[in-house]
Amino acid sequence: MKKIIVLAVFALALMSCTDPDVKSVRELALRVVPGSAGGFQFECAPADSDYFAISSAGGKVHIKGNNAVSMATGLNYYLKYICNVDYGWLPSCGTPVLPDPLPEVPEPVCCKARVDKRFFLNYCTFGYTMPWWKWEEWERCIDWMALNGVNLPLAITGQESIWYKLWTEMGLSDEEVRSYFTGPAHLPWHRMQNIDHWGGPLPKSWLDGQMKLQQRIVRRERALGMRPVLPAFAGHVPEGLMRLYPDAPIDTLGKWAGYPDEYRCLFLDPLSELYARIQKRFLTLQERYYGSSHVYGLDIFNEVDPPSWEPDYLAHVSRKVYETLSAADPEAVWLQMGWMFYYDRKKWTPERVEAYLGAVPAERQLILDYCCERDEVWRRTDSFYGVPYIWCYLGNFGGNTHLAGPYHSVEERIAGTYAQGGSNFSGIGCTLEGFDCNPHMYEYVLEQAWALPERDWTARFADRRLGYAEESQREAWKLLCDSVYVRHSGSFLGTMANARPYIGKKSSHTFAGASYSNGTLRRAIGLMLEADGIGTAYEFDLVNLTRQWLGNLSTGIFEEWTEAFNRQDSAAMQAAAARMLELVDDMDRLTGTQSFFLAGKWISDARSWGANPAESDYFERNARNIITTWSDAGMTLNDYAGREWNGQLATYSRQRWESFFEAASAGLASGDGEWYGRWLKEVKAFERAWGEELPGEFAEEPSGDPLTIVHELYLKWYPH
Repeated sequence: MKKIIVLAVFALALMSCTDPDVKSVRELALRVVPGSAGGFQFECAPADSDYFAISSAGGKVHIKGNNAVSMATGLNYYLKYICNVDYGWLPSCGTPVLPDPLPEVPEPVCCKARVDKRFFLNYCTFGYTMPWWKWEEWERCIDWMALNGVNLPLAITGQESIWYKLWTEMGLSDEEVRSYFTGPAHLPWHRMQNIDHWGGPLPKSWLDGQMKLQQRIVRRERALGMRPVLPAFAGHVPEGLMRLYPDAPIDTLGKWAGYPDEYRCLFLDPLSELYARIQKRFLTLQERYYGSSHVYGLDIFNEVDPPSWEPDYLAHVSRKVYETLSAADPEAVWLQMGWMFYYDRKKWTPERVEAYLGAVPAERQLILDYCCERDEVWRRTDSFYGVPYIWCYLGNFGGNTHLAGPYHSVEERIAGTYAQGGSNFSGIGCTLEGFDCNPHMYEYVLEQAWALPERDWTARFADRRLGYAEESQREAWKLLCDSVYVRHSGSFLGTMANARPYIGKKSSHTFAGASYSNGTLRRAIGLMLEADGIGTAYEFDLVNLTRQWLGNLSTGIFEEWTEAFNRQDSAAMQAAAARMLELVDDMDRLTGTQSFFLAGKWISDARSWGANPAESDYFERNARNIITTWSDAGMTLNDYAGREWNGQLATYSRQRWESFFEAASAGLASGDGEWYGRWLKEVKAFERAWGEELPGEFAEEPSGDPLTIVHELYLKWYPH
């Protein structure tokens, strides 16, 4: 009853508030900590730079800042460092419960932002994690971004709805436009001018639903003081435009990821008058439906070659692209991924980079130094030749579920950028390809944007994952950060349990291995079990770490099987095969306890976008493909987005292993030296069929007690 009265008073205060920033952050508090929101008092006080201040008075926690995001960051500081509460980025992380009454702030805290821009998201995140999100997931994520100080989020949902209006307005048919788009989970690579058509035509119901969703997204982000980064025209056009404009300078871009010519993208020369017209019309339509923050994400040569590598051409093209932006929006700031300068670093020589960037006013550009944990491009481009840039941590490729993150290296590199990065170092960001199983790395990176009081970050993170300070939990996280989180992430990371089996040369790209001792990871799990904690964060951590530990064991089991196969020891082969299948079964049962690890939820979320059963099947096929073969066209990305998920482990990974072991045993018994080649063809057909024929049913809700299962499996597999 007391909390109901408090919430009623808080709601009344909310209605009477006139400051929009205070109103927005109060609404956020109601969503984030509904049972305690009335205990906070917010004040917006302008300043030259972002800051927040926290204190206690009159039985309330006072949080002051210069805008809604700053105040939200202050609220999060209080949650993390006063209440030992961690607010996760997905609804499955739960709603935190704070102490009652709220703890007082021991001493007033005042923190300033060290950089004014904090970026979040990656074009790929919209395919590997977000394609099936509804408002519930987006609302939670936007709140998480605000709490973590993000003020420059990528906002590219629903752009196809605008393109559909533009292309049909210009005279293309409904079929021409919708078949130009890819399936939903593959749209990021369509947007980045990598592939067309695959998985299309895109249903009209999808376009309509995404437009409504994007309108809510940008409305909420702007209400919290963020500047959503919207797309602009990069030159990518549908084939039908050549029918309408046969003389237009349209050419194909380079091939991408092994896709055949039928999926290649068409590129309209930015030097043409038609390019400027399309740019103007697209931005006009987009502003009508989604508004404008004057920051536009536009990448014309991402992972593809430009028509010419001559510096003069590159300068001319970038200048013309910027002129089309500024003609449509005089306040336009052109944001680009610096990924191409890393990915194609041999081609993007310093001379070419300088020519390309130098042709546009520096103050009208913003570069994302995309993967600084691996390569700080600013260091070999003279700090991007004066163009403002954001130091970004990528950390995840494909949304794979693999423990990775160079914790101490990130700390050192960010410190080095503050010291040596130049006056045009403007921000810190996270460019994760998918939400993964290492959320602490992103929270840690975003904290580096603020001048916070001295603290032992690892120990305090351990406290809030448990809910209170406990020595064994702190020791576990110190061990993890010092000895497990030591290497940067990479593509195709996984474990043998989730990889395609092979004889001799690998038949897939999956990298199965760890740069740390699996015994160290087991030790961290044991220390966490000693803590005997409760709560969703503690349970997730134990399941996550145990999943990885078990997966790492699969490498040794496969080596045992391979050695037995080489010496033609059928009994030893069968014993190792049985252990591998049992391990995969145990991993499937373990991951079934967490919503984050459910293939059934991914598939159910995809199906929910269907306006009818046929559309639901269409969305499910698209969802299945992206996390397995990726598609049936390029095939060079097979298992790129592989995840150790409940349901997928049982029906996909296990089937590959079981059929492999059976084929090997039969081939050995009969002396058939061709068995492996036949099996490889069969397993590739199975992989494609899993994405197309929709076999099996999957759990959509977690089941089983996670701590009981962790204890059981920890003791069961400990000797191995």
